[in-house]
Amino acid sequence: MSHSETPLYRRVLLKLSGEALMGKEPYGIDPDVLENVAREIREVQLLGVEVAVVIGGGNIFRGVSGASQGMDRSTADYMGMLATVMNALALQQALEKHEVSTRVLSAIDMKVVAEPYIRRRAIRHLEKGRVIIFAAGTGLPFFTTDTTAALRAAEIGAEVIMKATKVDGVYASDPEKDPSAKRFERISFSEVLRKNLGVMDATAISLARDQNMRIVVFNLKQQGNIKKVILGESVGTMVEGFGHAE
Repeated sequence: MSHSETPLYRRVLLKLSGEALMGKEPYGIDPDVLENVAREIREVQLLGVEVAVVIGGGNIFRGVSGASQGMDRSTADYMGMLATVMNALALQQALEKHEVSTRVLSAIDMKVVAEPYIRRRAIRHLEKGRVIIFAAGTGLPFFTTDTTAALRAAEIGAEVIMKATKVDGVYASDPEKDPSAKRFERISFSEVLRKNLGVMDATAISLARDQNMRIVVFNLKQQGNIKKVILGESVGTMVEGFGHAE
């Protein structure tokens, strides 16, 4: 391993949205996206980095939109959690094709397809070099998978939350609607909350700020970005506390 291949982080939490897995598909999982993510996780694992993943379910079912259509919010959220389990199993399969030892840990008990989430067990898997995929969110309605990412990252002692999205960082306004929107290279948690920038929901940002855990928001579509973030290259936007400003 050359000096340029020295990872900046030892233990990371990768947050994948369900939408990111859709790729060019209108719904469900794009096999090419899954394959690319698995290959990149394999690459960083070979650098000796411990990787945990929190996966969303928006490509299959979004609890919030289900609730907006008159469904009980708790029921809609549980359906969304089950969608994340489907994504987790798909990612596990893709990783195992690359001979990466993987465990799916579910916050909702479903022994036949996944292990139950137990914090110490999760840490033990990481120490043994296994990639862990956290499924079923927090197991509670009204919490997003972004909040799950911040919570699990804190529980396992991850050094960074890597938030993979469809854009290359955090912008002052929606870059799809405003082509001249400014992209931040670095921004504080407080500013994200104050400007309501929608990086992650406020609960997730507050939790990350309380734990002083940096978040890197980057574009998943750009191949090699996961490794670049791990190596500390300037990719996307870094959200962190700026000492007294926080």
